[in-house]
Amino acid sequence: MLSKSQRSKPQNENPFQSYLKRNPQTKFIAPAMVVMFLLSIVPTLFLFVISLTNYQLGWDFSRAKFVGLNNFIRLFSGADPDFWNSIYISILFMVLATAIEMTVGFLVAMLLNSSEFKLKSIVIGILIIPLAMTPSIAAQMWKLMFNAEYGIINYYMQLLFHVKVTWLSSSMAFWSVLIVDLWQYTPFVTLIIYAGLRSMPDEPYESAYMDGASSLQVFRYITVPMMRKLICLAVLFRAIDSLKLFDTAYVLTQGGPGNVTEFLSLHIYRMANAQNGLIGRAAAISLVLLVLVTIVSRYLIKLQRKEV
Repeated sequence: MLSKSQRSKPQNENPFQSYLKRNPQTKFIAPAMVVMFLLSIVPTLFLFVISLTNYQLGWDFSRAKFVGLNNFIRLFSGADPDFWNSIYISILFMVLATAIEMTVGFLVAMLLNSSEFKLKSIVIGILIIPLAMTPSIAAQMWKLMFNAEYGIINYYMQLLFHVKVTWLSSSMAFWSVLIVDLWQYTPFVTLIIYAGLRSMPDEPYESAYMDGASSLQVFRYITVPMMRKLICLAVLFRAIDSLKLFDTAYVLTQGGPGNVTEFLSLHIYRMANAQNGLIGRAAAISLVLLVLVTIVSRYLIKLQRKEV
């Protein structure tokens, strides 16, 4: 005797048809899934395979030999001393850039939201200018301004404070890259936070002020909790972007002087370019960077989804 569910299900229906009937949305997202698979999963698998070989630039693939985890062991054993330096400065840059951009961006957004003035639209337009520039062009512009001899920054510093700074020296190169990143992406955080502030309802604020809450209490217990998901989203974008920084540092310093600004992305480039051509080892470093980005993004996404 067939059950009711067995009688209602066609006997010739295969598992694929059954799945499509239970999940009709699959047929609409399937093209995007195929494109994502071809553009992300396949290259990642190829990167993993290459990282297990000693393949070098210009070789025929038949010359490559399987070396297992030797490339990774070399990295973590200290045989590549520049690797740990790249890890350190990449994480330090990510923390500093994200923290400063979020703090300054939030303050500027609060300032814009707190008052109305005639030139407000012009100010917002000015904030968009750094975002409209590609990082390489922005870095080239700042490289000219950072020039120790004829740069405009040193001109005014010498004129006003009688000080001349060698901005791209070993002691200042890291901070110079950080300054350019702050200039270009703090407006990004500002505009995101400002948009969130403008969309918040007035009722919680009116109730809080009627109950005698101070501005600091309103900010702590109303603004921040209501903006938490948007703040986490902004942190996620900036943390990932700053962790995989390449073009700004490459244009400004090419990873130098020495290895002061050789972030992980630049270390990968130096290992894989024509000077070294160690594609297998560069692929191993790329996977380490991928794991770092994944860990950071998963933590921030989990924080964003966490209930207050």
